[in-house]
Amino acid sequence: MAMDDLNFARPAYKSIYDPAIALAFFKAAGTEEKVAPGSTFFSENEKSGGLFSKGAKMYLLLEGEIGLTVKNKAIGKIDQGQIFGEMASISQAPRSATAVAKTGCRVISVDEKQFQKAIQKDPAFALMLMSIVINRLRQVITELSGNSVLTDEATLSKRSVFDKKMLAELQQEFEGNAPVHAPKNKVVMKEGEVGAFMYVVLDGRVLVTIKNRPVERLVAGGVLGEMALVDQSPRIASAMAEEDASLLSINRRDFMQLIASKPEFSLSLLKGLAERLKQMNAQLG
Repeated sequence: MAMDDLNFARPAYKSIYDPAIALAFFKAAGTEEKVAPGSTFFSENEKSGGLFSKGAKMYLLLEGEIGLTVKNKAIGKIDQGQIFGEMASISQAPRSATAVAKTGCRVISVDEKQFQKAIQKDPAFALMLMSIVINRLRQVITELSGNSVLTDEATLSKRSVFDKKMLAELQQEFEGNAPVHAPKNKVVMKEGEVGAFMYVVLDGRVLVTIKNRPVERLVAGGVLGEMALVDQSPRIASAMAEEDASLLSINRRDFMQLIASKPEFSLSLLKGLAERLKQMNAQLG
């Protein structure tokens, strides 16, 4: 599956993807464009040059049909009401497919400023997109776990989602809430349990494992537990403090308020999820 095409027509996503939510989101701040047959929206391996740069727009197809190819081989198509180009836009990764108008098309495009403006008006789209990426993540993790091909500890890098500015804003937002202290070797969350909170690492280091296999090492700005908070499914991973750590806990109500009030928060989470999906997909080969 190409990163630029989550294929919203797949049965696994039909219960999550709502074309009406997508349309409302794109109409809120997007730009409508008419595209001639044979025109290329983006090309495989094309680099964006930055988050939501000109080459990293995401699109909603209003009319027409768009074909997707990888190495000149057709891998699928985009139908009316579907979005495309979203994964490279969010993750700042090179395009993994080429998208070409098979017929005359009408689309709505969204760049970074438009995306943030629309998220403030309609945060439901961000939640829907997170849910779709998480759904795919759970599928990939299940497949990797079954094949015992999860990340080897030697390849783990120190990972964070929020930059220093966002981390400071979150600490200020919740300055009345005492951080959770996790001494070395303390279990922060367990695989299979219901997730009532997500956690942001303020300092220290946390190791995330799946079926006792290490998959992520989180430092300041790192996030854990957000998947269960978004889709309200059991946790797919466990986490333990590798050294004394301080964590900011966020419940679902506060999480929803942050989605609605801080578009940068949504964008950072989406980027983190997209990067995680890219890494997991790479292990599938």
